[in-house]
Amino acid sequence: MSKTPVPIVSSEELEHFMETEFTQVYQDGRIYEITELGPGFLTMRLDPTERHLRIGGTISGPALFTLADYTAYCVILAHIGLKGLTVTTSFHLDFMRKAAPGPIFCTCTILKLGARLVVTSIAIRDGEEELIAQGSCTYSVPPRD
Repeated sequence: MSKTPVPIVSSEELEHFMETEFTQVYQDGRIYEITELGPGFLTMRLDPTERHLRIGGTISGPALFTLADYTAYCVILAHIGLKGLTVTTSFHLDFMRKAAPGPIFCTCTILKLGARLVVTSIAIRDGEEELIAQGSCTYSVPPRD
């Protein structure tokens, strides 16, 4: 049985890294917030703006996908260290139901933390804990020290 990985980077360190290295994350303001970081997982909150909505009052697929990808990136960096050249290699997201305007939460859990690849599962929920989307992604990570 594999051991659950433990974070080596704090939420505050992750946010500082993003502020300095990936400023584009904040082009819409502070709409993302890490709400929980623990062994093998991270939960991120998205407070969508009008720009993230589609006709009919639903949060767009691209906004949900960005939330999922950003959450996966953060959970991986929290567990391997602040290595900016960590990149997505595959991503799959199933949309289960409409995402109504309001806070949305994405929890990303590490399924496998390998030497070169990290596999994660993703669950996006609304404030009522209803499942909006679920999926998985794999990232390639630089060699570790």
